[in-house]
Amino acid sequence: MGMISEFKDFAMRGNVVDMAVGIVIGGAFGKIVSSFVADVLMPPIGLLMGGVDFSDLSIVLKEAVGEAAAVTMNYGVFIQTVVDFIIIAFAIFLVVKAMNSMKQEEEAAPEAPPEPSKEEVLLTEIRDALRAS
Repeated sequence: MGMISEFKDFAMRGNVVDMAVGIVIGGAFGKIVSSFVADVLMPPIGLLMGGVDFSDLSIVLKEAVGEAAAVTMNYGVFIQTVVDFIIIAFAIFLVVKAMNSMKQEEEAAPEAPPEPSKEEVLLTEIRDALRAS
């Protein structure tokens, strides 16, 4: 089997295709959450905190000198990224929890085998009686 056909078999497996779709959707979801946090969630929080723009929060480690830019620690952007992570992690938790509950429903205890019919019970009694004699 050639390398190309092996790769085709590998790439066309359901798991690989599902994973690729999940990565693409996850990337898009991450961008949506980042935009939600930066553009919708953080401005009102900043307004409540006295008009703070979180993307501008930083600590200057070294002032700008000549053409060299200032060295800053942008902790406001870090706070926004942490909020992004918390929202994404919670969404993933909800998805995994839903999948686990569906899986548990599928793995529910199998039904007990049906009781034997009257004929089977009678035949079993006859068999046992013949063995005993």
